[in-house]
Amino acid sequence: MATLVLLFAAVTLAAPMSAPRAATPLKLVAFGDSLTAGYMLPADAAFPAVLEKALKAKGHDVAISNAGVSGDTSTGGLDRLDWSVPDGTDGVILELGANDMLRGTDPAVTRKALDSIVSRLKARGIPVLLAGMRASTNLGPDYIAKFDAIYPDLAKQYGLVLYPFFLTGIAGDPAFNLADKLHPNPKGVQRIVEEILPSAETFLGRLQGGGR
Repeated sequence: MATLVLLFAAVTLAAPMSAPRAATPLKLVAFGDSLTAGYMLPADAAFPAVLEKALKAKGHDVAISNAGVSGDTSTGGLDRLDWSVPDGTDGVILELGANDMLRGTDPAVTRKALDSIVSRLKARGIPVLLAGMRASTNLGPDYIAKFDAIYPDLAKQYGLVLYPFFLTGIAGDPAFNLADKLHPNPKGVQRIVEEILPSAETFLGRLQGGGR
């Protein structure tokens, strides 16, 4: 009898330890400029919040932090990378380069900064979904060729999930942009999220599968 009591006690004590831990959401950081920050929009209408909601509706347990800074360049992003992407981050959605292009920054400078951002995140074991940008047609064919090549080149070099153009479906369309014709309105953000969602799900699949 004493043996049975001891056995029961041992099983009872061991049971809580063997219970599975509650799953925690994947922690993503949306790291970018005003297109990420949600220029002139309420926080819940900004890209990170709308994407998080869309992914949750698809059954993904995610939490997306908004690390967008209006006016930021790729070099500015590199300067603030370490404190904008905290330890424990599972993945980064990198959206930078639009302000470089609008200022006519040498594409070599943009490429070097984005390369450094991706490289430093990789060294920390943090995967990247790279959201591309395209140069305005008024910048000339030489600039366009050099700038537009940055994103596919980096994606190939580092094996990244690439979303080729962040403004797909809304660029130049007044129905999806604020009066400045540069920043998406709430309808535009919704469109961006709809377009990028398949790439975001592919990215999450990599994270859940341990792909780096």
